[in-house]
Amino acid sequence: MDIKRKKDLLEIYKNRHPEMGVISYRCRETGEAFLGISKDTKSDFNSINMKLKAKLHPNKRLQELWNKYGLDGFERSVIKVLKYDDPHEDHTEKLESLREQCLAADPNARRIWR
Repeated sequence: MDIKRKKDLLEIYKNRHPEMGVISYRCRETGEAFLGISKDTKSDFNSINMKLKAKLHPNKRLQELWNKYGLDGFERSVIKVLKYDDPHEDHTEKLESLREQCLAADPNARRIWR
């Protein structure tokens, strides 16, 4: 790959607008939901799935349910999407506020990460 192509691809990557929002893992059997903030939903779903499959996720209850019911036992979704303009701006506070709204609205929900 030539240098110009590499620079172009790097520029595209730096300026991409990944989907940000509140992600959810809901156990179909128990109704328990685990919510987390995400600055790149696609990437975070992959990361969480890998940790759960490897039995290395830090949330013990989520890991316990995953071990019992597996991938098909969960509904994974993005329940709130954050609209934003600047991908370089820190959106953590806005994402945390969205997550708190979602936690308040669902009595069966808790945080994915403590």
